[in-house]
Amino acid sequence: MERKILHIDVNNAFLSWLAVYKLQSGETLDIRTIPAIIGGDEEARRGIVLAKSMKAKEFGIVTGEPIYQARIKCPQVKVFKGNFEIYRKYSNKLYTLLLNYTDKIERYSIDECFLDMTEYLMKDTLENKAKEISKRVKQELGFTVNIGISNNKLLAKMASDFEKPDKIHTLYQNEIQTKMWGLPVSELFMLGKKSVPKLQRMGIKTIGDLAKKERQTLIKNFGKHGNIMWEYANGIDNAEVNYKYEKPKSISNATTLPIDLCSIEKIETILLTLTEQVAYRLRQYNLVANTVNIQLRTKEFVDFSHQGRLDIATSNTKKIFAKARVLLKEMYKEGTFIRLVGIKVDNLEDREQRQLSMFEDKNKEKLDKIDSVLDNLKKKYGYDAITYASTKIK
Repeated sequence: MERKILHIDVNNAFLSWLAVYKLQSGETLDIRTIPAIIGGDEEARRGIVLAKSMKAKEFGIVTGEPIYQARIKCPQVKVFKGNFEIYRKYSNKLYTLLLNYTDKIERYSIDECFLDMTEYLMKDTLENKAKEISKRVKQELGFTVNIGISNNKLLAKMASDFEKPDKIHTLYQNEIQTKMWGLPVSELFMLGKKSVPKLQRMGIKTIGDLAKKERQTLIKNFGKHGNIMWEYANGIDNAEVNYKYEKPKSISNATTLPIDLCSIEKIETILLTLTEQVAYRLRQYNLVANTVNIQLRTKEFVDFSHQGRLDIATSNTKKIFAKARVLLKEMYKEGTFIRLVGIKVDNLEDREQRQLSMFEDKNKEKLDKIDSVLDNLKKKYGYDAITYASTKIK
């Protein structure tokens, strides 16, 4: 199955996160709108520019230069010390939001993530999911991201480094020649600085030059790294998204709708699709849920939520959707235009360790078997190979 990979990169993370923190703490000035930098100890003259605002960039300030040089370029620049606790807080907020879309997330750095979306598109496209993630990060977290889209990690990473900020770029195999080969060879991911002058002396100035060079010549000059360089220049990368497997405390899924909906029947259809994904993920972790929570956001960006406890802890799609449907009917006011629909299950426990109930559904074995068959079909032929066709599931 062809993989579906996203690379998420926070724009100007340290300064953006500090700006959001200050605004949420009651300050009125957005430091992203003025010449501002994040730096070290300026008084000890050891500080360097770790991050800069777009206004600071306009004065020629660059990341990595001493703060005193930045002040020469822009005397009015505001300098703020780094704060790792703030960075970690907003990095975790981003990670939590991304868990709405997939369990397979590799935290590549504090401000970058790879997402394996192969089994999590739910009949949608990778491009649409990227747009939705970008929009939600901006609206819910207050900062922006660049997103790279491809079928492997290398190309997704390269794509996210194209034009910034707040952009979404694709870089599929058939786009390599037009979008990547014309770039300077120094921009190839994982290419060491020491390798660039040597490549240039060999007449290799662009990524395309490197891609067209004989593989054995590169291996002769650079050893095993020469082979990696050639493969990367040709867009070849089989590395997996290295996500950390740990059982979650809750599982959620939400989607921003392409158009605002005011029909409860249509909202139920969206809710069923989200419930299928949540229940599927529950079963992959061998967990059952005790509580279901529904979230709605109106076109005026007003959020509502409603939760209820299941009679019996379960991971069955039908049972979870039945509860979700009841909650939706209890909370939805007819005629209200809805922009976002979400579902979360929590109070999770291991399937084997859960307490059996004297009211256990007599059809449980049959329902579990149906879920198992559906899950196996999804694993073999892809998540979207088979789904419920109607909200009136029996």
